[in-house]
Amino acid sequence: MESAERPGRPGAGHIATLLGTALVVVVGGYVAVRTVDVGRAAEAVRTADHRLLALGAGVYLLSWPLRGRRYGDVLGAMSRRCGTGFLTAAVFVSQTANLVVPARAGDGVRAYLLNTRREVPYATGAASLAVERLLDLLALAALGGVALAGLAGTGEAGALGEGGRFVAGAGVVAAAGVSAAAATVVLARSDWHPGARLRGWTDRPRLRAAVDAAIRFGTDLRVVATDGRALGRVAAGSLAIWAIDVVTAVLVLAALDGTLSVTALAAVGTLAVTVGNLAKVLPLSQGGIGLYEAAFTALVVAVSPVGAATALAAALLDHAIKNAVTLAGGAVAAFALNLSPRTVRRESESAGAES
Repeated sequence: MESAERPGRPGAGHIATLLGTALVVVVGGYVAVRTVDVGRAAEAVRTADHRLLALGAGVYLLSWPLRGRRYGDVLGAMSRRCGTGFLTAAVFVSQTANLVVPARAGDGVRAYLLNTRREVPYATGAASLAVERLLDLLALAALGGVALAGLAGTGEAGALGEGGRFVAGAGVVAAAGVSAAAATVVLARSDWHPGARLRGWTDRPRLRAAVDAAIRFGTDLRVVATDGRALGRVAAGSLAIWAIDVVTAVLVLAALDGTLSVTALAAVGTLAVTVGNLAKVLPLSQGGIGLYEAAFTALVVAVSPVGAATALAAALLDHAIKNAVTLAGGAVAAFALNLSPRTVRRESESAGAES
């Protein structure tokens, strides 16, 4: 199936993402200038403990082989065996593409690589990505719940009462995501099989191909949902990956602020990462730029005595470190897979047109 967009020209979705990114950054910058002492935030970045920041980057790098291993567990449950090294490189490239190419084109890059390099059908690639996203939501919600309970019992983070509305709003978003994820898993584990009925409704070859792809997607999703051991391994991998993400944020906060105890620091950092990543789910900016920083900063200020300038500095450094590791790793992975930036963009568009 050919893409409706003309080659070489950005589509409406790409333009909307770029405009959304510009709007979020401009508005966020304006709000920051009006409400935060930007000079103090810059000073906090300058005087941060660079050893802790470097340690945070090293810790975050450790999560990537786990991402490859987790993705291998997902595909393994679908009877598709791929090496952890290749999958780690594929995840690196796809996440890098999501940072630099609009409309989450990196998902298409990963599906394309699996299809061309390992002969994994596009529908299976899409189903594996759906499982990964669902378990990410559940892992974030679990970590956030534990952190919220820990924060409530920490006397140092006494601002929870003042930030209760903010935390409650984040909780509603998390609950909605978890409910959607849980409903998907329950539906996949049920005895409902609409495949034959769907095939009976269409007699056009092109529509039948789309229906067959949708059925394969549902079948692959069902395979993982009904395999308790596989689901447990993927869930454990997701928790480990996001725990490392949290440790990185905690190290960044520790590099900037020494007023919180280790317990309070861990609770605040976990909630900040959880809320920041939930904000990134909204497709309003490229790579969640601006959204992550805003949510992270607001959460830290709402539930802890950390000042707005320090919180903003922590949000900027945390996101910058993680994006820098992603971009560097993606460049190395693209070289190892013999992919150029032009090839990545062309193949992501090709994958989006074929899937």
